[in-house]
Amino acid sequence: MNAPRSSGDDILRLFLDYLSVEKGLSQNTVVSYQRDLDKFFLFLKREKKDWGRVDENTMALFVHRQSQAGLRARSLARLISALKSFYRFLLLDGLVDKDPAANLSSPKAWLSLPKFLTVDEAARLVLQPDERDFHGLRDRAMLEVLYATGLRVSELIRLRPGDLNLDDGYVICRGKGGKERVVPLGQTAAALTRRYIDGVRPRLMKEPAEALFLTRLGSPFTRQGIWKMLREYARKAGLETKVSPHVLRHSFATHLLERGADLRSVQLMLGHSQITTTQIYTHVSRERLRQVYEKYHPRA
Repeated sequence: MNAPRSSGDDILRLFLDYLSVEKGLSQNTVVSYQRDLDKFFLFLKREKKDWGRVDENTMALFVHRQSQAGLRARSLARLISALKSFYRFLLLDGLVDKDPAANLSSPKAWLSLPKFLTVDEAARLVLQPDERDFHGLRDRAMLEVLYATGLRVSELIRLRPGDLNLDDGYVICRGKGGKERVVPLGQTAAALTRRYIDGVRPRLMKEPAEALFLTRLGSPFTRQGIWKMLREYARKAGLETKVSPHVLRHSFATHLLERGADLRSVQLMLGHSQITTTQIYTHVSRERLRQVYEKYHPRA
């Protein structure tokens, strides 16, 4: 095969367009893959290697160095996925004649089990906002919706009033890759959201807005804004766990499974394309069972 003529920047841009347009991946995933591949191209530049002539040894060295640098199992798994996708793309387009990433093995992403709140901690958290204040009522509704549905923070901030059916109790959510799913909404979350829509949202709306939850300025929330709000209420609740929107998502799934929900139903509610992703929560539940056993069994 002749030497590749496209620069690294050009070929990366082609790949990212392919992910977005043809594969339909979410913008968040595309950005994550771009960050991972930027690291890879920087490594190649330092090693004076061409992306079209990378071999398995070079690929393994890069992954090994990322691991040594402290990259966690989940991030390492995503990086390997990015490399595999990139070289499959190059191979299919005839830009390379061999896939150097084909034999890369991904670490088990559940080596570090997800953090989650106990049922009592989750209840303490969502009860922190003061409903007598209209900003507090908004925040309470947001926390209840997050915990009741297990939405990702990006999905929460994209919710629109028309995405909710408060009478029947469900939310239409647009997840990764633009895929839609229907998630049940509990009575408490539905009632608080109705109070927010009727009495608070009109007061926050400075001009026509699509987003369901609005800031003091009448604009949609950012991820950072949600994180900041959660951290403040977690502090007020006296929670030691570092709380993030994903911790509430993990708590949602763990609490459902602990109370007998089947894995397939939880998969659908979380919007996981593969049930193997959802299976991490069975590991969480088993880990908790082991801890209870060791604590209370007289001969553990």
